[in-house]
Amino acid sequence: MIKFFRKIRQNMIKENRVSKYMLYAIGEIILVVIGILIALQINNNNEAKKTREKELHYLKNIKTDLELTIQELDQFINDRNNQIAAAGRILEHYEGKPIENVNAFNKDIVDIYTWQRFFQVNNTFQELTNSGNLAIISNDSIKNGLLNIEALYKKIKYNEDHFRYDAEVTLYEPSYSMLDIYPISKNYFHQLTNGQMGELVELEKKDFELMLTDLKQKNGFAFAVLEFTTMNGRFEEMKTLANNLIHVINNDITND
Repeated sequence: MIKFFRKIRQNMIKENRVSKYMLYAIGEIILVVIGILIALQINNNNEAKKTREKELHYLKNIKTDLELTIQELDQFINDRNNQIAAAGRILEHYEGKPIENVNAFNKDIVDIYTWQRFFQVNNTFQELTNSGNLAIISNDSIKNGLLNIEALYKKIKYNEDHFRYDAEVTLYEPSYSMLDIYPISKNYFHQLTNGQMGELVELEKKDFELMLTDLKQKNGFAFAVLEFTTMNGRFEEMKTLANNLIHVINNDITND
């Protein structure tokens, strides 16, 4: 092909057909430019395809993380509701209700003492932000959704830190001088594991009499009701955001 064009140029020069040669030269340049543009477009399309494949991989992993987070949220919402109910039952005894089942009362107390922190599953988001690849997510709704969930997560951690402080001051410290933790914990784990761990230590009502006269610990259980309720509100909000984001991701993947 190159030899063919070269021969045409040579014949035009020999025949002194300058004007036609100029037109030919311009046409040849245009063809070369068009060829370059086509090659660039093909290359850009290939790069865009590779980028999209990488984005889809991230989106699927984000979706998996969100689904796992929702499972964790469901578990924590259920646990917090049980702890709110337990704290409410304990407060009734501070108001004078007699303890009828000492083992059940003990379990309610330790359930509050042994609350756990929530951790979301956001491995893919962390990978994107730490590697500087968050920009690869082309859908702004997805990026904003991830950032909104991360912001809400920080609020949840603040709520947890707040309760941790309240629990240290109003629950843990007073209990060290008012309760014998060793038999209480053995009794608790025996119940928790259906007899698989620890031994059933028989507790008595008098073991908790001093605790039930302590206003500071009463306030600690009241804080548990208030702050666990607040946490559950945050959990429900995060669950809604996560479900909405999964819906957006599904649409983005389906429309690919």
